[in-house]
Amino acid sequence: MAGKTPRKKRVEKIYAFIDSQNLNVSVKNQGWKLDFSRFRVYLRDKYSVGKCYLFVGYVPKYQNLYKKLRKDGYLLVFKPTLKVKDKRENTYKGNVDAELVLHTMIEFPNYDKAVIVSGDGDFHCLVEYLRRKDKLMKIVIPDIHSYSSLYRNFWNYLAFVNYLREKLEERK
Repeated sequence: MAGKTPRKKRVEKIYAFIDSQNLNVSVKNQGWKLDFSRFRVYLRDKYSVGKCYLFVGYVPKYQNLYKKLRKDGYLLVFKPTLKVKDKRENTYKGNVDAELVLHTMIEFPNYDKAVIVSGDGDFHCLVEYLRRKDKLMKIVIPDIHSYSSLYRNFWNYLAFVNYLREKLEERK
């Protein structure tokens, strides 16, 4: 076979789409805080994630956080938020579901496989579509004790953040 050049195997493009609110709240409800820098490295090392979209409600006072997340390799997609009076303090509401679905579909021709990070059943139709099109790699569920039962038919695709606390917990 002299003279034949070996073909390079095409590297799959893997993108992650992260529902930051679902991830953050679910982890906090377990009593710990996620280190987003470590989580980005985990997604790169475990699933070969290239582009990592983080969907987040935009709050002007968190500019330093947004800068750090960008530095860590996240592509931020903002949802406008509404300030609402909570029982004790002002909180912000910004549901990112529509943005996550929309951007996953906008980017559809650009990736081979997708990692969806959320336990929210609102993404069931997206996950089902990605599976049918053979583009679903993994659904990373933030809390094994609290996720939509709509994902029970996707068991082979599920991974749980609960088991990653030692690796991904923010250290002081």
